[in-house]
Amino acid sequence: MTWSFSIGHLFGSELRVHATFFLLLAWIGTAAWIGTAAWIADGPLAAGVNILFVLVLFACVVAHEFGHALMARRYGIATPDITLLPIGGLARLDRMPERPLQEIAVAVAGPAVNVVIWAVLVGLGADTDVERLMSIEDPAAGFWGRLAAVNLFLVLFNMIPAFPMDGGRVFRAALTLVVGRVQATRLAARSGQVLAFAFGFLGLTSGSPVLVLIAIFIFVAAGAESADVALRDMARHMRARDAMITQFESLRPSDTLQIASNAVIRTTQHEFPVTDPGGGLRGFLTRNALFTALAHGSNTRSVAEAMTTGIPTVQLAAPLDAALDALQDTGAPAVAVTEPTGRMVGYITRENIGELMVISGRDRQY
Repeated sequence: MTWSFSIGHLFGSELRVHATFFLLLAWIGTAAWIGTAAWIADGPLAAGVNILFVLVLFACVVAHEFGHALMARRYGIATPDITLLPIGGLARLDRMPERPLQEIAVAVAGPAVNVVIWAVLVGLGADTDVERLMSIEDPAAGFWGRLAAVNLFLVLFNMIPAFPMDGGRVFRAALTLVVGRVQATRLAARSGQVLAFAFGFLGLTSGSPVLVLIAIFIFVAAGAESADVALRDMARHMRARDAMITQFESLRPSDTLQIASNAVIRTTQHEFPVTDPGGGLRGFLTRNALFTALAHGSNTRSVAEAMTTGIPTVQLAAPLDAALDALQDTGAPAVAVTEPTGRMVGYITRENIGELMVISGRDRQY
């Protein structure tokens, strides 16, 4: 994820923190310093307590995400990374299980971790008055009591039956048994977007920027998941040859960045295959990589210095969703399409798959 950086690895997944997370810490600390409660006379101490609370809270969020990750691993699904955002955590699974019972198990594993944390805190004597849920921002409510209340709140919030909340995934899995996965995802996404509008309205009327951010995230994520599931459903019925780009110019590894620049101006391509004299694929040079290389060096440097290597390949007759998986798993700018002999005859990008889906969707309407 852009603007995030790694802080280490845990249980086989990379832990990442988004840069905006530190804006949250700064905001929490500043707000506590300026509006110090009566029970603490020292502003810096109040800021430190609240920042510590947020850090411990996000440790619980990380535990929540690892609940999803470790359960997914039982079904052979890897979790490359977990990213901390100001509005929570995001575990990036290679894919979601499509069997309803497996998806339910992965979805509820996260909230189950928060239930365990809440139970442990209660067992250790944390004050868990229901009113804690209404005053979790007040330091006077007690550190561990607030933490227990927030974990209970996370369970209730995440189990709302609206996508992309965990409860929405349970809702989608249950609907899949009745109406199919695509329609179930569409319904769960719509419920999520209705929820997003409600959160956005509450955020605007109450002056809460966090609620507005959550609303935007839910709305965008719900729409993206619905589109992705529809895309994959259509891709299962197509082959790589149906989506590949066959008219393109290629570059040689020894070509200069100036030659590549001329090719960008001369064509409409956003990426260029880099092949050796024998036609073997060496990599891809994207426009962004070219512009970055030009900004940091001479245009006489070779294309080989700026190209992306490790490009995945699929066969002409391979299902199109195999190309989608390759693009997602590797992060490569394109997938090369090859004949059985290994010769590259075209390539596939995310953009041209999207264009194919739009065209195919319109064709089905007529």
